[in-house]
Amino acid sequence: MNRPSAHVQLSEIVKDEDDTSIGLVEKTAMLLVACLIGLAANWAATGTAPLAALPGMAILFAASLAGLLLAAIVPLRLPAVAWVSLIAILITIPGMPGAAFITEAVGQLNFLALATPALAYGGLALTQKEFSIARHSGWKIVIVAICVMFGTYIGSVIIADLTLRITG
Repeated sequence: MNRPSAHVQLSEIVKDEDDTSIGLVEKTAMLLVACLIGLAANWAATGTAPLAALPGMAILFAASLAGLLLAAIVPLRLPAVAWVSLIAILITIPGMPGAAFITEAVGQLNFLALATPALAYGGLALTQKEFSIARHSGWKIVIVAICVMFGTYIGSVIIADLTLRITG
């Protein structure tokens, strides 16, 4: 009779998905794979040869790795993405040693070419725990997802239409 509620079950499932369970070596390997895919995507999208874009990608890899290290070492509970952003901002501040080279090297990379594979992976990466959450949530989550997608699409159409009518 003491059946735990669905909320408690979901919170336990989500609690099990802690990103600290992934070691730094595995994160580094994933970063390397992402960099290789990013170089190929950049080549396909812009025609920039991978060797020409390699210095910029190496800089992004080093900044990302440094951000992961800082997130693991510094006890501020700041997410790794914040550390990576902070490092990227600091190394590209005009006047910093090497900032011009870094800006030029990273300029060989197209952001959309790098973001597309990452977003596609994010959209397709469903773990067993996510399936478990969906199973516990039931059919209602499908209706909510359809309503959210429909509302987002209609809202975007209305905003775009109004913007086009106002700007001519």
